[in-house]
Order: sequence, then structure tokens, then C-alpha cells
Amino acid sequence: MIKVLLFDDEGLVRNGIRMILEAGGTAEVVAEDTNGENVVELVEKYRPDVVLTDIQMPKVNGIEVTRRVNALPDPPPVVVLTTFDLDEYVYEALQAGATGFLLKDIAPRALVEAVEQVVRGDSMLSPRITKRLISSYTAQPAPTSGQPGEDPLKELTPREHEVAILVADGLSNAEIAGQLGLSESTIKVHITHIMAKLGISNRTKLALLVHDIGLA
Repeated sequence: MIKVLLFDDEGLVRNGIRMILEAGGTAEVVAEDTNGENVVELVEKYRPDVVLTDIQMPKVNGIEVTRRVNALPDPPPVVVLTTFDLDEYVYEALQAGATGFLLKDIAPRALVEAVEQVVRGDSMLSPRITKRLISSYTAQPAPTSGQPGEDPLKELTPREHEVAILVADGLSNAEIAGQLGLSESTIKVHITHIMAKLGISNRTKLALLVHDIGLA
């Protein structure tokens, strides 16, 4: 059973998410709160497999929840729940280490599948969110770090390069495997190697990096 730690300041939203997840039969909400003030204590006590958090909450918001969780040793993935496709805080959450983003109007079955997916180490970004997020991100001024003309993907093998581009297109591991004629476990290994070589912590940052240099 997948253990979920849930943060949202709206009781109806928490109740709805809990009912949806537990009705799916593969996940349960082991603890919940109206803000992330006690997130470290709750993670250490319940050892959740995934943390779902709203962004806008009193006292300690979703960005700080993400930051605090990712500062822990061997942290569970954090997924941000947002009302809007392009929330002004999404980029801060990404920098804090958020694994992915879900809209609160997500279909019940899709929510269950998304939680199962992130526990497998896969992406939780729908293509719609990925494209809009990246579109807004790449409209910002380019980073000033690094040397002109530097290719951050130069250390990747041709196959890893190909996988990185497909990740940036919003494909899941299963979809990438199908497109390249490889097993899903092989794709997972490629992605692990890619992130290690690039020094990044999640698929979202990989997607943004690939788009930032104009390869997707």
C-alpha cells in the first residue's frame, strides 16, 4: 500500500483526495495537515512514499514543504497540487525540488495513477502542464551561468540524448520504451544515468534543461 502524506488548508479538498486515493485500493493517506509546519516530524513518523501538497497555505506553504522534505536524507517525492496551469509559485517549487505538478481538477482515476506512477520513479507531469510550464519558463531570460556555446548534454550517449528529448516532450517511461523499442526498466536506467551526469534531481528539471537549450 502506498503511503501518502497530504497537505491542504481546505478540508473538503483533503477529504476528496483521501476518498479518491483510498477508493483506488493502492494508496492510503497516513497523515494530513492544513499547512506544512510539522512536515519534517510527519515525514519522519509516517515514512510516506509520496507527499502531496497544495501551494498556497497559511504559515508554511507548499514551496517550503517541498524545500524541507528535500533537505531530509532519502526524501520521498513531493508533488505540488495547484489550481491553475501556470501558478506564480510553481517555479519556486521546482527549484525547491518538487517532483511534479497536478491540477486539482484532475480526474479521480488519473490521480490514483499519478501517485502510483511517481512511486515507480516516473513523471507526474501531464503533457499539457509540461508544455505550458516550459513555455513560460523558457520565455524568461536565459541563465547567466556557464560558458557561451556550452552544451550541457555533451556528456550523454546518443541513446541518453534521445531519451532526454523524449522526457522533455512529456512522455512517460512506458511511452518512451514503446517508441524506442526498449524495456521500461532500460529506460529507467538511462534516465538515472542522465540525471547523474547532469547533476539534476528530477525529470522536471531535465525537461526544462532540454527545452532551455532548444532541443525540444
